Amino acid sequence: MFNFQIFLGFFLDKHISIQRHLADLEKLADLSEGERKPCPLCPEEKFKACYSHKLHRHLQNLHWKVSVEFEGYRMCICHLSCRPVKPNLVGDQTLSKMGAHYHCIICSATIVRRTDMIGHINRHVNKGETESRFITARAPKSSYEVVKESATDVQVLPNHSTPQKTDSYFNPKMKLNRQLIFCALAVFAGERKPIECLDAFGATGIMGLQWAKHLRSSVKVTINDCNENSVAMIKENCHLNKMKVKLNIKEEDDDETVGNGEENSDTIEVTKMDANVVMHLRSFDFIHLDPFGTSVNYLDSAFRNVRNLGIVSLTSTDISSLYAKAQHVAQRHYGCNIVRTEYYKELAARTVIAAVTRAAARCNKGIEVLLAVALEHFVLVVVRVLRGPTPADDSARKVRYLIHCQWCEERVFQKEGNMMEENPYQQLPCDCHGSMPGKTAVLLGPLWSGSLFNTGFLRRMLLEAVKYGLDEAQPLLKTLVCESECTTLKHFSTHSPGDENKQEECGVYIRTPNTSAESYLVHGKRKSEEVLRGTAKRQRAEHSAEHPPFYYNIHRHSIKGMNMPKLNKFLSYLSEAGYRVSRTHFDPMGVRTSAPLAQFKAILMKYSTPTYVGAQAEGPVHLPGETQVGEELPAAAAIKAQELSCSQGTVTATTGGAELKHEHKHCPKRVLYQPQEEAALQFPTGC
Repeated sequence: MFNFQIFLGFFLDKHISIQRHLADLEKLADLSEGERKPCPLCPEEKFKACYSHKLHRHLQNLHWKVSVEFEGYRMCICHLSCRPVKPNLVGDQTLSKMGAHYHCIICSATIVRRTDMIGHINRHVNKGETESRFITARAPKSSYEVVKESATDVQVLPNHSTPQKTDSYFNPKMKLNRQLIFCALAVFAGERKPIECLDAFGATGIMGLQWAKHLRSSVKVTINDCNENSVAMIKENCHLNKMKVKLNIKEEDDDETVGNGEENSDTIEVTKMDANVVMHLRSFDFIHLDPFGTSVNYLDSAFRNVRNLGIVSLTSTDISSLYAKAQHVAQRHYGCNIVRTEYYKELAARTVIAAVTRAAARCNKGIEVLLAVALEHFVLVVVRVLRGPTPADDSARKVRYLIHCQWCEERVFQKEGNMMEENPYQQLPCDCHGSMPGKTAVLLGPLWSGSLFNTGFLRRMLLEAVKYGLDEAQPLLKTLVCESECTTLKHFSTHSPGDENKQEECGVYIRTPNTSAESYLVHGKRKSEEVLRGTAKRQRAEHSAEHPPFYYNIHRHSIKGMNMPKLNKFLSYLSEAGYRVSRTHFDPMGVRTSAPLAQFKAILMKYSTPTYVGAQAEGPVHLPGETQVGEELPAAAAIKAQELSCSQGTVTATTGGAELKHEHKHCPKRVLYQPQEEAALQFPTGC
């Protein structure tokens, strides 16, 4: 009779270990009779049949006191053979271990530890999964929080900003990322209408909702997510924003249409399948990838069916590997060797673009980089797809290795060609290899060596940001435009909508003032692509010089004992010297310039002032042995040289002339001081 009762327990509405009161648990054992009874939650090998008073203490102490409570129910510990346990082999005997466990009231999962069971239930609550086949009460609507961003309302679950605790992940810190992607799509929507765009990882669906709500008939939005709870949340958010939903789930036989079933500008298609599957099955004009972590697992699928001259944007949030904190992970995911440098953010952007280039080349497609942004939380890359083996070869040739000097952090891309050089250090502008012992440089990459920005596309993105009132994106876009043109912000000028049509742009379709958009709408797919391709070729020939790769941090190359000039003044000094110069969004104290590092340091030294009051402050100051800019410093009347020694090198100090040269074998910097007397001489830290 007991075994039959346990057998029925698996087919009842809930497991027998889940009860409301202790009396309900005692009813299973039938304690009213005066004969021996077994425990309903323990096998006979663990607890033999006993009388009612002993069985009552057993149920109360062993099962009821260690239970987990949820919604008025108690999930008691169970010792039955519900959970498979690996047997332990001891000699010639096989000992079958009875594993104690809990049965989840929501998902029927079996959990071993009580603390794990409590955490398991809390995760269900955080996800809003409080409804099961046992409990009919649904989570109240008051538990949802409505967030408004860019005139779009979305419902989010508790702990929505923690990916491990919720399926519908929503990060408010990624608002700038969403605005940049929207501006890129708005610019693209002006080139061809309508465009089919895909948000491969919808989560709450806020990005696709913003596309459909503001761009209307210019886009056909598809929001995808493989999680069932996220798909349900996307549907609710569509109704919250008065959008119709066309549901397309692979697992179902028929498509379910919510609304009138008519496809119009207010209809969003929601799919529930893996991102790789949906990109293999359909073709899109615009694809955005924003998985949790790296995007390399989805690049092959994205470039397989993307249409010619389409756009692929991807957001990478695996910052620890891209910013060289976990170098082995970067080697595993991107096949790239990187180290921590002063320009590590741009290094991360070029690493991602190199992976994108290789994935596109495998599909006989080339890329043109429209935008590359690396900020604190993410790396965003937007590229245009150019179909054909010739663009694929041209893009693949731009993936090169980088030679990086570990002493002065000078860097240069390796020359094209397959021939081995006898001395690769000759490619570096610095002479650290000759003055320092051992190997001084490291080979990084493969990295993207081409341009990171498209000036015309960025200018039109700025106009779209102004049009839709995206205040957070406007300052960044202005910085990006100046960085792409390698000019300072004071020379920046915004163009009117009529002037922006005259912007030169490589590989991007631009309407001229004398040509309307309708004139480019040639009947037939092949003819329209030929017109767009011809426009791209004409503008490629008119494309200006690319911006200089990488940047220098002004604090990294500052001189101890000297006050460096203000950053904006230093930019004007570099510009007056004949070099292209601009600030960079990668580093607030970074300077992107065409000047080599030696000239950069020389100009920085020339316009730096000494910290010490009593030192000689008249005239420019130069480092010995480096290229001088401007007038030379007058020689001092009396110069006294003195050889000093440190633990690892030699220091040559000069008093009177106020010059200190430190030639430490592990310190390639030559540091300048201007003390009042010999007793005030200071040495770099670590000597």
